[in-house]
Amino acid sequence: MNIRHTQDYDLVVAGGGLAGVCAAVAAARHGLKTCLVHERPVLGGVASSEMRVTVHGAACHHAYGRETGIIHELLEAERAANHETINENGWTNSVFDMALYDLVQRTPGLTLHLNSPVIEVVMAEGAQPAAVLPTTTAGYYERPACAGSRRIAALIARTLSAEVELELRAPLFVDCTGDAFVADRAGCAWRMGSEGRAETGEPHAPERASTDTMGNSIHIRARDLGRPCPFAAPSWAKHYDDPDFFYKQGRPPHDPRGGYWWIEIGVPWHTIHDNETIRHELTRHALGVWDWMKNRDPKMREVCRNYALDFIGQVPGKRESRRVVGHHWLTEVELQARTVFPDEVAYGGWFIDLHTPGGLLAPTSEPHSAQGYAADSEYAGSSFVGPYGIPLRSLIARDVDNLFLAGRCISVTRAALGTVRVMATTALMGQAVGTAAAMARGVALPDLARDAAAAGPLVRAIQQRLLRDGCFLPNQRNADAADVARQAVVSASSEALLHGVSPDEEHDEGGLHRWNRPDQPCEVEPGQLIAVRGGRIDRVALCLDVAGSAPVQVPVRLVRLDGIFDYRRDGAGELASTTLTVEPGQGRWAWWEVALTGVPDGYLCLQTGRVAGAIWRSARYRLPGHPSRRRVSPTRLRSGHQTLAFRVAPAQPVWPAASVLSGRTRPGAGPEAWRSASGEGLPQWLQLEWPEARRIARLELTFPGQLLHEVHSEGPFHRAAQVAKDFTIEVDAGDGVWREVQRVAGNWHRRRDLVLVQPVEARRLRMVISATNGDGSAAVAEIRAYG
Repeated sequence: MNIRHTQDYDLVVAGGGLAGVCAAVAAARHGLKTCLVHERPVLGGVASSEMRVTVHGAACHHAYGRETGIIHELLEAERAANHETINENGWTNSVFDMALYDLVQRTPGLTLHLNSPVIEVVMAEGAQPAAVLPTTTAGYYERPACAGSRRIAALIARTLSAEVELELRAPLFVDCTGDAFVADRAGCAWRMGSEGRAETGEPHAPERASTDTMGNSIHIRARDLGRPCPFAAPSWAKHYDDPDFFYKQGRPPHDPRGGYWWIEIGVPWHTIHDNETIRHELTRHALGVWDWMKNRDPKMREVCRNYALDFIGQVPGKRESRRVVGHHWLTEVELQARTVFPDEVAYGGWFIDLHTPGGLLAPTSEPHSAQGYAADSEYAGSSFVGPYGIPLRSLIARDVDNLFLAGRCISVTRAALGTVRVMATTALMGQAVGTAAAMARGVALPDLARDAAAAGPLVRAIQQRLLRDGCFLPNQRNADAADVARQAVVSASSEALLHGVSPDEEHDEGGLHRWNRPDQPCEVEPGQLIAVRGGRIDRVALCLDVAGSAPVQVPVRLVRLDGIFDYRRDGAGELASTTLTVEPGQGRWAWWEVALTGVPDGYLCLQTGRVAGAIWRSARYRLPGHPSRRRVSPTRLRSGHQTLAFRVAPAQPVWPAASVLSGRTRPGAGPEAWRSASGEGLPQWLQLEWPEARRIARLELTFPGQLLHEVHSEGPFHRAAQVAKDFTIEVDAGDGVWREVQRVAGNWHRRRDLVLVQPVEARRLRMVISATNGDGSAAVAEIRAYG
């Protein structure tokens, strides 16, 4: 007989993947008595050491698109503590499990129940859980709303191996279960499968609706033992003997260590109800893949000679199942258009990543891989999206009045799910709903949805809170009236100037791997962002390698951009164009006397036309706030993560001290950060000054950190170079005397909240940075001050 414990909370979060962890931590930090209940023994869901999917998000496709907030705290902590590199799927170890567990345990007001699957949803007013089955009349699985009550009263969870049942009661709930178990049992309408193109008008919807879904995956990991390691597959493993299955159908086994997302199976099985069958089939096929690589693969057999299989997952990670109907049904059309939602509370930027139903059983893997990941393939061009906003209304269930949604079960079409489903994006959803639950306490969720649709005061307050807590929203800036820093005049000991960067220039990047840093042939129409400020450009140059013995004619132009994420080939308009004659040879600087005046502040893109025989050299150093571009379609360029070698004259003052009050903590309209002058060394200071003394009790500091690329680019024990390591806070009360009020040593966090030992009266306040984690310049993205 099971013992039942009844517990009361302000909020219960079901599901301890990244969405659930971020939801629970956010809610507890903002004062809600919160419970996080999870079916597995470790947190992280698909990102845990049980499943080992690495955390992807917008920065894979958008330089400076990296997710911040709680998910950044977690990944920052994992990298700082982990001896292991990150490559791809199969590489996560228990250090990440412990980073998640540590954060949850350190969060006051948060109770965690592991090994406790939710088995029942108790509805208010004694109503029975929903028992209506889905139909396939529309072509996909569709279950209508059938809630016996508009409110959930409690969740029942069973703690495994303990003979204990938990009755978890609360006025608010969050479904982060992935399969939308809570929403399903509560009677919410949902869909599973794919809408047809005639219904949604989406480019990536199939011609006909179907019940097909993307498959589930397990992962393998192998280690080099330094000696031959034979492998014999069991008799029940799948036997592969056709190289074309791998090398011509988008499943190349390129790395002996593993990391193969394409070990995937779904159709003909149901990804929820047939999960155990799928697990066994995946195990058969995973062993078969390794057997092929070790014993028969003409390309990998010798490479894998000294490798032994070290891990094979036994908990399938799911990409797709139920999608719950919310107050807004998010579509690919909206995401492709980068629709600005009044209730934007999260964002995404992964591509429209829809795997071929069937996975290993299908003729090819997902389309992008099947096309060899060509950067300008038809699929790459059509599927490149973002960064786009995600509305709060898509995170509120329509049919039950006290249920939030976060994760892959939110209110989206299947085509839109292809991009919003990745974990860094779902983590942002989690923080958004946890914050909304706390700030909308006592407000009925239908009323919150109406406020959200109208850009009402409640959703605006939620957006500002998310920004203050370190999140990024593409279409929002800091407008916090309580932040007295916004009333200050900012100055600094020095300010960096933009001259450009040479191919061989190198600076400490904190151990950042050199991903995506090849030189760019002009045949791909590369471009380089150049921030300008002051209205004048006399000349620009690019550094080219020219093959052969004859000069090459290189078309170039300068295009004005609306911001760092403006990928239109023509941007907001062409400012100038010409053709440069470049002599043959290596490292040729091609100067253009462009002589422009009245140039608006912001980003320009220096682009070349398509021409053979010339290569634009990549710099060894990725200049902060200055990523590159290359063609992805006839009308659009896509982001690169390197800086191409360029020069601009006169030097542009694009890192002014005033940038710390721009309301944005990453490159946008420009670099939007202060950097001290190159070569002047440390210490350097940043100062706020008010007309009269202000009471300051708390400072909230944000450094530029590493937002250029995903966490995959960061090595073991990583510390972001553009983070202040040692600094002091000094104040002048108005008598001209500086007094130190806070000292920080050994910092490696991108965000630091400093509660002063004693509130101070300050007419001037300055931060003096004496050391960074590698960068030769001091840099600050934002400083907030509160009394």
